[in-house]
Amino acid sequence: MAGDSRKIPTHEVTYARLRDMVLFGHLAPGQPVTIQGLIAELGAGMTPVREAIRRLTAEGALLPQGNRRVAVPQMTAAMLDQVAFARLSIEPELARLALPRLAPARIDRLEAVDARVNEAIGTGDLPAYLEANHAFHFTLYEAAEAPVLLDLARSLWLRAGPSLREVIGRYGRAALPDLHHEALAAMRAGDPAALAAAVHRDIQQGVDQVRAALSA
Repeated sequence: MAGDSRKIPTHEVTYARLRDMVLFGHLAPGQPVTIQGLIAELGAGMTPVREAIRRLTAEGALLPQGNRRVAVPQMTAAMLDQVAFARLSIEPELARLALPRLAPARIDRLEAVDARVNEAIGTGDLPAYLEANHAFHFTLYEAAEAPVLLDLARSLWLRAGPSLREVIGRYGRAALPDLHHEALAAMRAGDPAALAAAVHRDIQQGVDQVRAALSA
C-alpha cells in the first residue's frame, strides 16, 4: 500500500516532461527559449527546471544560449553521420538481444503499439506518430536487459527526434518511416538476425530522410 502512495519527485517529473518536449520536437531546433518560458510551460519551479536543463545539456539535448536561454541543437550533416553510425550499431544489437527474452505478451503489446503508429500515419497525426514510434522501439529494446546500450539509445533519440519532426513537418506523412511490420514478422518467426536487419532498415529510412532534408 505504501509503495502505491509514493510520489515521483518533482524534479524527475519536470525532467521527464522537458525531455519529452525535446524528444518529440515540441522545441524547434535552433530556436532559443527562455528559462522563464519553460517554467511557465512546465508549471514547475526554478530549481527543478534548472536541474532538468542541466541534465539535458549534459546529454547533448540542449545548448545554453546565454541570457538565460537554451535551445535544441540544430542537426548538421556531420552530426547526423555520427548519430546514424551509433544508432545503426546499437539499436539492431538491442533488438537482437531482446528477441530471446520476448514473451508472447510483449509481442502482442508491440503489435498494439504498431497499430497506433499505423493509425497516426493514416491520419497524419505527427505527435501521435512520434510518441507511438518511440514506444514501439523502446518496448522492444527494454526487453534486451542491456542497460548500458539502452541508455546510449535513449541519448541518441534525444539528438535525433527534433530533426525527424522537422523533416516530417516539411514533407508530410509520406515521410513517416515505418518498417515495423518486418520487425514483428521476425519476432513471430524467432529470427534474431532478421529482427536486427529490420530495425536497421527502419532506422536507415529515417536517417536518409533527414539527410535529404539537410542536403536540400
